[in-house]
Amino acid sequence: MIKELRQLLASAIADAKAYDVPGLCRRLNLADGDDQEAFSSKFKYAHKRIMEVSAEQVVASTRQLVAEESHFQLSEQLAKIDEIGKPAVTTLTRRRLIALFEGRPLAREIDDLELIRSLWPVASLRAPHPSAEASLEDYLHRHTIRNDDLTQRDVLETLGLLTCSRAQLFKFLAAVTAPDAFSGAEQVELAEKIDGILRHDGYTLTLAGRISGSPFYAVRPAPKGSPADESISATLEVFDPTQVHARWTMALDRRASEPAGAITLARTLLEDVSKWILDQAGETWQETDDLPVLYRKLSKVLKLAPDDHTEQVFKQILGSCQSVVESLGALRNKLGDAHSPGPKRARPQARHAELAVNLAGAMATFLVATWEARQADTSGRTEATTGGRKGS
Repeated sequence: MIKELRQLLASAIADAKAYDVPGLCRRLNLADGDDQEAFSSKFKYAHKRIMEVSAEQVVASTRQLVAEESHFQLSEQLAKIDEIGKPAVTTLTRRRLIALFEGRPLAREIDDLELIRSLWPVASLRAPHPSAEASLEDYLHRHTIRNDDLTQRDVLETLGLLTCSRAQLFKFLAAVTAPDAFSGAEQVELAEKIDGILRHDGYTLTLAGRISGSPFYAVRPAPKGSPADESISATLEVFDPTQVHARWTMALDRRASEPAGAITLARTLLEDVSKWILDQAGETWQETDDLPVLYRKLSKVLKLAPDDHTEQVFKQILGSCQSVVESLGALRNKLGDAHSPGPKRARPQARHAELAVNLAGAMATFLVATWEARQADTSGRTEATTGGRKGS
């Protein structure tokens, strides 16, 4: 990586006028030399002096040059060096992200090339070899607008999305989920898909704020959470990897940044699980059923009502579970974001959201585990009965 940086730095210095090269090298703390040597070959002049200094000095000189003038490739190389030792975004993850754009534009509100220009200096980058075009911008214009013979995968791989720095990748992901790229449900859906892919590598695309009422996103390290978070995630992903597990991960992500939204999602998570189990059990429910009503129906199916048990300790535990469910519904109405807060309403804090989400996650896994246990018992009794008939 340092070897490539030396080459890039020498090329960047050589872009200056020959009579400016010696002074530029001095300013970058590289060895001095005479003007005639610089006029003979600007690149050799710079490269010789860069090869004489340590890797640390090369990085320092590069940072100084980038601070003085914009240079995309040098900045990219510095970003890659800065990212050493931090969690990587694997090539597999990058390919999955690229696949999201197969057959769809990078943006719907603006032209793809306009979005690309905002992220890459394509007018000054070279076109891929071999190509008749001088710049990458001309190359993309010819093959995406005039001829339309490049797929989105071709475009994104040509831009270097498989090998670019994480910083550049994250800028791209923020740009394609910005409100001037997509809007409405399409924007939210894309953001959720990107977030689901990034989480495998320890990152999350999370809501960063709103502009003119529309959300915009940024990539951040995913919260590490607790062992309980991981256990609940594993259970819910097996139960339903799309709706239920997605609801749980969104609630986890918003505990600190959007407490009110996290509280609402906690309640909705239990509604999801209750409806899924009721459906699997062949029971009916109404769209108007709120969480306490759904839980009472589910309690009958799973035999979770306190009166279904004789042991006093189980009665107390199951009564507490019912209270937790009813309290989550009430907490959502008081502190969630489903209703207008009003001027005097209490504002939920991150600790309130963490409590609500953790309680909902624990209850959701308990309900799933109980349902699976009931199914296993039913299956076991059926097999025993069938086996007895065969043996008689």
